[in-house]
Amino acid sequence: MQVSHRFGAGSAMFDDDNLVSYGGLVPVMTLAEQTGLPHLLAEKVTITTSKITSGAANPAPKLTTLIAGMCAGADSIDDVDVLRSGGMTTLFDRVYAPSTIGTLLREFTFGHARQLESVLRTHLAALSDRVDLLPGGTKQVYLDIDSLLRPVYGHAKQGASYGHTKIAGKQVLRKGLSPLAAVLSTDDCAPVIAGMRLRSGKTGSGKGAGHMVAGAIATARAAGATGRVLVRGDSAYGTRKVVRACLRTGAQFSLVMTKNPAIKKAIAAIDDNAWTPVQYPNAVRDPDTGAWISDAEVAEISYTAFASTKDRTTARLVVRRVKDARYPDALIPVWRYHPFFTNSTLPTTEADLVHRRHAIIETVFADLIDGPLAHMPSGSFGANSAWVLCAAIAHNLLRATGVLAGGRYGRARGATLRRKIVAVPARLARPQRKPILHLPSHWPYASHWLQLWRNTIDYRPSVVA
Repeated sequence: MQVSHRFGAGSAMFDDDNLVSYGGLVPVMTLAEQTGLPHLLAEKVTITTSKITSGAANPAPKLTTLIAGMCAGADSIDDVDVLRSGGMTTLFDRVYAPSTIGTLLREFTFGHARQLESVLRTHLAALSDRVDLLPGGTKQVYLDIDSLLRPVYGHAKQGASYGHTKIAGKQVLRKGLSPLAAVLSTDDCAPVIAGMRLRSGKTGSGKGAGHMVAGAIATARAAGATGRVLVRGDSAYGTRKVVRACLRTGAQFSLVMTKNPAIKKAIAAIDDNAWTPVQYPNAVRDPDTGAWISDAEVAEISYTAFASTKDRTTARLVVRRVKDARYPDALIPVWRYHPFFTNSTLPTTEADLVHRRHAIIETVFADLIDGPLAHMPSGSFGANSAWVLCAAIAHNLLRATGVLAGGRYGRARGATLRRKIVAVPARLARPQRKPILHLPSHWPYASHWLQLWRNTIDYRPSVVA
């Protein structure tokens, strides 16, 4: 491809007030209004005492501006300024400057972040009423919980501390902040975020997990998931509090257990003839060695966890074993054992395969890291807490947008939705005072974009008599 004109130094000018850089934000933010996001922000987020006069004024439109910026790909506060260019300020009212948004975020404390977390949960339920976000939720829903460590640098980040993370299969210490997330999914949909909370980097992965699970299960029910809920997590979440939260709410659990002496004794008690080969549809990476494996053997045994406590629980201990890659030529196989504790009624091999799909939460983390969580933009812990929750709200809003666009966009990555649906250049015209967006001809994704447009702009809520 070659440039077909000879341009001079003065041939480029930023002077068109009718050009729009993100035309796809019109249906996206229309959907946000239809699901009551501005109203929820105004109702639930209240900052009565502020560090700066008027710093906490009008939180709803400021946070809505930030969420719109994240839907357009903002990964820092300054990136939101793109919403004030060209015809964007004509398309949208009350678009705030990045400095004003930053001032608001710095007013946030832990309590204010909890208010925003309430907005996240309530808005997910509203989105599910408007869009079928959890198809198949009347039969089975999966709730996955995990945390990640987002690296930060310098000495100005509140709450930043050294925590353990895994890079290339190796445990390393890294300075950062640690968001804890709970996501919902079914066999027929991409995951949405039911809860999120920022913590310091050195915080244990399982801290606050029991409360997070209980809240996420309630959110799943509010979002129309009337079927069984299966809570999945790694060894950091195989704790009394998480299991107790599952049992109290009627959910099933599938949680990795730390290999303590009692677990090792239970594994040793499994009969040699009880092991069943299980073939994986795709190769998986051994979580301990990092080696790729494609087959394994599984067995199960009854096990009582937390036996010396009042939360004594008896269920199935399902164990997957694979040959240790460090001893490929051993005359007697050397096995590595990976146990998880579950009260599901699935057959042993199927229970193992379903548990391994817990890795779907990593796709959510990848989406967030490729978008708003590329950075922790502020030195204030409260501001970063609000940023993380706004990122979760934007993620769910984009998920609903993809479902309304139809086709493969229902499962598309956030980056794909931003590139093909949101970042559509347009020219705003108003013949006879009727606004029209002129979009690029031959846009390769026009059919799905127009399907989203019709599903939002032409939407008329049903009236109950």
